[in-house]
Amino acid sequence: QVQVVESGGGLVQPGGSLTIACEASGSIRVIKTMTWYRPVPGNQRELVAGITDDGITIYGDSVKGRFTISRDYAKNTMYLQMNSLKPEDTAVYNCNVEVLLQDTGRRRGYWGQGTQVTVSS
Repeated sequence: QVQVVESGGGLVQPGGSLTIACEASGSIRVIKTMTWYRPVPGNQRELVAGITDDGITIYGDSVKGRFTISRDYAKNTMYLQMNSLKPEDTAVYNCNVEVLLQDTGRRRGYWGQGTQVTVSS
């Protein structure tokens, strides 16, 4: 029904930069929010950055000032530009997309499988 695919992960040195992307496709009327998460101890997830259809952004405290989130509305794609990367940023980054379904208008959330970001010398 709705597919979410992340891309752009890889290996980068501390202090370097990397941009990852999340693309949503399928029976979508409107994308309401697109949000990046990464795992933290205790089987929980940490909010990294998110953006709404109104252009409102939110950042986790650990990445504020270093990461920038944006959307390409025509491509249904979200980008996360990561600068000044630290080893602690190493994680699988998962994208969550909240949409209004095309036919019913109901709001539903979908997850991608994640993209690996490794920050190491």
